[in-house]
Amino acid sequence: MIGLIDYGAGNIGNVERALKHLGRDSAALDSPDAPCSGVLEALLLPGVGSFPSAMASLFSRGWPSFISEWVRMERPLIGICLGMQILCEGSTERGWTKGLGIFQGVVDILSGTRKLPHVGWNSLEWVVPRPGGIATRPGLDCFYFVHSYGLAPGRDTVATTTVDETCFSSVVKRDRTIGFQFHPERSGFRGLEILSRTLKELGV
Repeated sequence: MIGLIDYGAGNIGNVERALKHLGRDSAALDSPDAPCSGVLEALLLPGVGSFPSAMASLFSRGWPSFISEWVRMERPLIGICLGMQILCEGSTERGWTKGLGIFQGVVDILSGTRKLPHVGWNSLEWVVPRPGGIATRPGLDCFYFVHSYGLAPGRDTVATTTVDETCFSSVVKRDRTIGFQFHPERSGFRGLEILSRTLKELGV
């Protein structure tokens, strides 16, 4: 069972449908105290909207300490779009908001792009030789992005995407936590493929 963290800012429906297509059972959890939380194999943190609002909602439902302990125990966690950003140290959106600090770096506005938000299909460039079993074909497979803020390439970056003059992290990984800036659940066959590979890479 994969737990989908439902904090009022996630693309839960599309993620549920993607996992169902892959033959994976999932359940939306509005708090860590949900009845099925004790039988979870992995957590997935989706997200759309603003970083400050999302963090406030997570705190109001008691998620930050639960997620931090989950990661400390090296259990599988996937963050998507805003969900990935929340796992970083913080964001400059509307001032400064502290994140969960799992991935190194601060999320900042994509200042070098001609148009915001960045919406559309873009490819990935893998920056580590062998990023486990999740790698797709470099520069060929495209995925769907919708965002105005991003994480600069850093220690946890395994793939980047470049739009106009801005290069940002599109996949980050540390231990058994993986984050995608793009939406695999909205990226057609290739998105389902990378989501399936990621679950297998995490041992789910």
